[in-house]
Amino acid sequence: MKYLPLIWSGLWRKPGRTILIFLQVAVAFALFGVLQGLKSGVGHAVAAARADLLLVHSRLSYIMQPLPLGLLGEIRTVPGVKLAIPVELSGATYQKPDQGIVVVALTPDGDWPSAFTYTIAPEYLAAFGKSRTAMLVRDLVAEKYGWKIGDHIPLQLPIVQQNGSSDWAFDVVGTFTDSDVGVSHNVIVSYPYFDEARVAKKGTVNHFNVLVTEPKLAPQVADAIDARFANSSHETKTESLRELAQQSMQSIGDFDFLIRAVVGTVLVALLFATTTMMVQSIHERIPELAVVKTLGFTDRAVFLLILAEALAVFVAGAACGLLLATFVLPLAARFVHGLAMPAIVVAMGLALAILVALVSASIPAALAARLRVATALAGHRAA
Repeated sequence: MKYLPLIWSGLWRKPGRTILIFLQVAVAFALFGVLQGLKSGVGHAVAAARADLLLVHSRLSYIMQPLPLGLLGEIRTVPGVKLAIPVELSGATYQKPDQGIVVVALTPDGDWPSAFTYTIAPEYLAAFGKSRTAMLVRDLVAEKYGWKIGDHIPLQLPIVQQNGSSDWAFDVVGTFTDSDVGVSHNVIVSYPYFDEARVAKKGTVNHFNVLVTEPKLAPQVADAIDARFANSSHETKTESLRELAQQSMQSIGDFDFLIRAVVGTVLVALLFATTTMMVQSIHERIPELAVVKTLGFTDRAVFLLILAEALAVFVAGAACGLLLATFVLPLAARFVHGLAMPAIVVAMGLALAILVALVSASIPAALAARLRVATALAGHRAA
């Protein structure tokens, strides 16, 4: 405890430099925390993606090439298939061009929500099945636009109706939540009504959602479905939601490597910057350090004194940066599910801060410890 005044005075000898080092460390470890939280969120999204839910789409194109509705009967006969639901997707806008919505048209057969990532109250399911123009709205969409049950909502779709208009209207009968992190602005409408009302691409769908009896059967079922339509005019490609999530991550490269590269680059830059400033500080403090040694401080004590100053700044800065990341991630998790700051990340960050502090301070501390009192005082008088 008796050394605390010395450490404190050493830190605030040049307040501007100390604050600059503190801010550099805080920013570096805030970035470290955010990236690790992002990594946690990506891992959560992949792990949460359902392995028992398959998407059957055209081998040529997932979006642009539709499949005929007639494939549904053949898909349902594949061993291991528990439920198959046709799904059509379309973009839409509400009032303004920048207010985009994804319209999901599906056939409400049996326990159809089990073939999706939706959670819907029973009363809303019942209301949806009773009206051809019914629409279930994602909770985030209802909150954004202030939609309520009973509202008649006009939407503009790039699909022309039989009456020649591209203006569609649906009645809100309920809301739902969606555990899929990919889409946050979707609504559900009835496929039979949607298909009957449109002019083009009648009797086709974007893809089929297929629920298998057991997750472990998913690869075999997927292969069996694709084999049924191999060499036909409508070849399919069947993938589980988990496979699609993994492919999305792989499409941006080795995610772990990217995070390690960014964090490593930031920490190396921090190491060089702080080491340079600390070496400069030691040169400016030569007379003071010489006096400290004259008072009886050993080389080891001076070495540890400099290390303690570095540790104080780095640990405080890292704690502040990690705290900032801890507050930011829950806010971001409202838009990207799974973002979190695990306790292990905080512990790793503080340990890393201690390591970087020791490495960056070792050279300045060694210079201070090797300082000869007579030479230092003589140089100071000559100056």
